[in-house]
Amino acid sequence: MEFSHKSVLLDECIEGLNIRKNLIYVDGTLGGGGHSYQILKKLNKTGLLIGIDRDKDALDAAKKRLSEFNNFKLVHDNHSNIKNILSSLNVNGVDGILLDLGVSSYQLDEPSRGFSYMNDAPLDMRMNREDKLSAYDVVNTYSEESLTNIFKNYGEEKYSKLIAKKICEARKVQNINTTFELVDIIKSAMPKKALTEKQHPAKRVFQAIRIEVNSELTLLKKAVEDSVMSLNKGGRLLIITFHSLEDKIVKHTFEELEGRCTCPKDFPICVCGCKSYGKIITKKPIIASDKEIEENPRARSAKLRIFERK
Repeated sequence: MEFSHKSVLLDECIEGLNIRKNLIYVDGTLGGGGHSYQILKKLNKTGLLIGIDRDKDALDAAKKRLSEFNNFKLVHDNHSNIKNILSSLNVNGVDGILLDLGVSSYQLDEPSRGFSYMNDAPLDMRMNREDKLSAYDVVNTYSEESLTNIFKNYGEEKYSKLIAKKICEARKVQNINTTFELVDIIKSAMPKKALTEKQHPAKRVFQAIRIEVNSELTLLKKAVEDSVMSLNKGGRLLIITFHSLEDKIVKHTFEELEGRCTCPKDFPICVCGCKSYGKIITKKPIIASDKEIEENPRARSAKLRIFERK
């Protein structure tokens, strides 16, 4: 399947980056290269775009899409390693970084990747297929308690305990190998009323497993902090999130980096040692217009937050 991914909040991102044509920008979640293409159109030959993605399929697709330009470098890595990536490229600082978090349309739609509960496929969900941990490992080796916590904390699934118990019972008979096998087990654990909800009954559990497999939340705070520290003065970090857990981490980390005191309100003096590294540009997150949501339903839950380095 061709790698396709409709860029969310594209115009808002290009405007928010405040691009200057001869400087250096990073697309830390390259995907199909939609955002990167528009960034490169704003740069002259002395400007540079660095594209990072942990999915080799994305890098291959982006390389083709960006072939009319020659002022970009593509890196197979995780954006959470941005400090090491820039160091390896002998880049001391950049002037804008964009992170579009979550799973791509291609990853969801390509059955062999095992991300979707709508297609039958081997349990995988690795954004980087070279990583060792897969959805199969999580489902078949994690304890009932660990599965419960993952489904509750990462998927906000209210039937977490019931689903985890059913999974552990089922795998005693035989390993759970495919997405549809897992979907059937999830459905069997839920009360009938939950199966009639508008949202697919497996959506929250699949999200939770994907987050665990790819360490999406455990690496996010570090990625935000390291990205801000990698910016030159006046440089901007833009982050698009798609669910409340991601957005909460980004929001709170931005507030800490802006220098807001994190001490309890009843402390007589500040002891947290807060220091300001810049300012939050978006007091409230930017969301998609009705027109964009109509054209791309995935944009419905997108939130864009922007931080500027001082």
